[in-house]
Amino acid sequence: MTDLYDDPKIYEGGNLRPFPHEERGSERGRAKDPVKFLQAVHQRARERQVAYETVKILRKRVIECYRREGVNHYDNCKEPVEDYYKVIIQKDLGQLHPNWANPEKHDGW
Repeated sequence: MTDLYDDPKIYEGGNLRPFPHEERGSERGRAKDPVKFLQAVHQRARERQVAYETVKILRKRVIECYRREGVNHYDNCKEPVEDYYKVIIQKDLGQLHPNWANPEKHDGW
């Protein structure tokens, strides 16, 4: 939390779509299309990091509001707390998932 007093970071991205996902042929087998498989793996890793960083940024906003408002944080910090709560209750913090052939197999990563 050493960067708590840095300038706020702004996300200027848009909506992303997952790469065409390619699962492995068998439990330990090769993927039918290795390029698609690796692109999907890299995108999942990026999405996971983006989700974690989003939570960290929202948490910092809540902490800053609590420190700024003091005893009035119950009334004045509802918006940052609601934004933080909406993100953390989502499955995998709202990160993008490919269309799995068997979603139960890959639930929770």
